[in-house]
Amino acid sequence: MRAPTEAFAYRYTHYGDADVLKRHHYPLPVPGPGEVLVEVISTAINHMDAFLRNGKEDTWRDDPWPRSSGSDFAGIVRACGPGVTALRAGSDVVGHTRTGAHASHVVVPADQLVLKHRDIEWEVAGGLFLAGATALETLDDLRIGASDTIVISAAAGGVGSIEAQVAKYRGARVIGTCGERNFDYLRQLGITPVKYGDGLVERIQRVAGGPVTAYIDNYGKDGADVADALGVPPGRYRSSASRREVELRLLRDDPDSVAHATQVLQRVVDLAGTGAFRLLVSGLYPIDDIVDAFDDLARLHARGKVVLATHPVTRVRTLRAREVFERMP
Repeated sequence: MRAPTEAFAYRYTHYGDADVLKRHHYPLPVPGPGEVLVEVISTAINHMDAFLRNGKEDTWRDDPWPRSSGSDFAGIVRACGPGVTALRAGSDVVGHTRTGAHASHVVVPADQLVLKHRDIEWEVAGGLFLAGATALETLDDLRIGASDTIVISAAAGGVGSIEAQVAKYRGARVIGTCGERNFDYLRQLGITPVKYGDGLVERIQRVAGGPVTAYIDNYGKDGADVADALGVPPGRYRSSASRREVELRLLRDDPDSVAHATQVLQRVVDLAGTGAFRLLVSGLYPIDDIVDAFDDLARLHARGKVVLATHPVTRVRTLRAREVFERMP
C-alpha cells in the first residue's frame, strides 16, 4: 500500500454550530526537530471543543482563522523528526494537543505523547485525555481517599464516570446522581445511583447513611445548594465552573502546562491499562460524520464518550440502548 501524500483536518472560519466545520486537505506534513507525525486512529469530541467553536469559551479569542478542532487523539507514529529518540515509527500512542486533533494526521512535539497500553482499545484510547485528566486533577485536588463518601453529579458522563470509578478504586464510597436510565450502568461500576430532581438531598442522605465528605458537580445546576444542605465542607466542593478551569489549564500550550498535562495523561493511560476504570464509548462515528457526533453530544444523553474514527470498519448505524429508552413512551 502506498503511503499517503495528503492529510485532512476539520477547520472552521467563523463561530457557529458544528456545521461550520469543514474538511480541509493539505500535503502530508513533515515533523520538525523534536516533533512526531501521528496518523490519527481515533479522536474524541468534548463539550469544550463545542464551546471554543461556538464562541461561548473565548479564552483563545485572538487565535487566527481558520481554526482547528479537537484535543484528544490516539494513533500510530508514522515519522519522527530530528532529535526524537523515545518513540519510533510504528509506535502506538495516545496524545494531547490544544487544538487540531480532528484530523487524519497531526504533528505534535514528542513530549505530548505517551505509549498506548496494548489492552486499551483504539476507540477508548482516543477519548482518554481531557475527560481522564480532568477527572484525575479534580480527585487529586480534593484528596479523595478511602475515608470519603463522595457524591458525583452526571456520574454516567465522560468525566463523571471516570471520577466515580477512580474514586472507588481509591477506596471511597461513591454516590452518583443521574437519570433513571443510567442506574444499571452505574450499578455495574459499583456506584450507588440516585435520581436527579426534587428531594435529591433526602435521597442522598438516605443512601449515604452518614456524612458526605465531598461533592463534585458536573451537572451545573444547584450543586452548591445541594452540597451545602449535605454539610459538605466548602473546600471539598467542586463546581462545573471549577471543571472548566481545570480543562482550560490542561489545554494551555506553554511548556510547563504541556509537561504537566502529559504527566497526567500518562497516569490516566496507566489506570485504564490496569483496569482501574473502564471508559464507555457510547457513540463511535466516522470522522466524516463529525456534525452528527457533536449533535449527539449536545443532547447531553451520552454515557461515557463520543468518539470519531478515521478508519471505521463500517458506516452502518445501529440503534443504541439509550436511543431505545429515549423513544419509549
